Amino acid sequence: MALVPYVENPLPALSKLHNSSAQFRFANRDLHLSQDWKKLGVAAVVWDAAVVMCMYLEVGKVEVKGRQVIELGAGTGLVGIVAALLGAKVTITDRQPALDFLSANVKANLPPDSQGSVVVSELSWGEGLQRYPAGGFDVVLGADIVYLEDTFVPLLQTLEHLCSDSTVALLACKIRYKRDTDFLDMLKQRFRVEDVHYDKERDIHVYKCWKLPPKRDL
Repeated sequence: MALVPYVENPLPALSKLHNSSAQFRFANRDLHLSQDWKKLGVAAVVWDAAVVMCMYLEVGKVEVKGRQVIELGAGTGLVGIVAALLGAKVTITDRQPALDFLSANVKANLPPDSQGSVVVSELSWGEGLQRYPAGGFDVVLGADIVYLEDTFVPLLQTLEHLCSDSTVALLACKIRYKRDTDFLDMLKQRFRVEDVHYDKERDIHVYKCWKLPPKRDL
């Protein structure tokens, strides 16, 4: 997630985002995620898209056990933590300023026998992609990472680099504005995209994406 500090918002619906922690139960384990809205803004709170993604992973619609998984824009790390608890080998990424916060959540919520299955790593979309193996992941995860128009092109570049023809990318997001549907249109130029789940209560879609084969010149 982008590191965008926000001003205090008095709306009750947003008050939970200003709490210093959030509690969940996934993969038969109680999780306690630290939040820090004032310091890191949207990168340091648990958004509904992350919760819906975890629910989708937990029901096993996409197998992650034993798979190489990478999470983009991880924020608090909830999605990557749950993927690890479900047996995945996970690289959890975000921008440099969020890494200490992210690492602390991972360490606090994974049992000792799972700590070795997770690597926390810096990744700014579109930059330094050579540090990550091209097409080297079975599953790519992103929860609520589609919201800043300036990031759309580097995000697509990153997805293309990380995905092989057999990689499954899962994106969970709320369609708020026209720019969000514009991103989906851009995505469909490079990936086959299916809307595989909709959480009506939270208004969150989960999109499943597969890389399209390169177009052949006639």
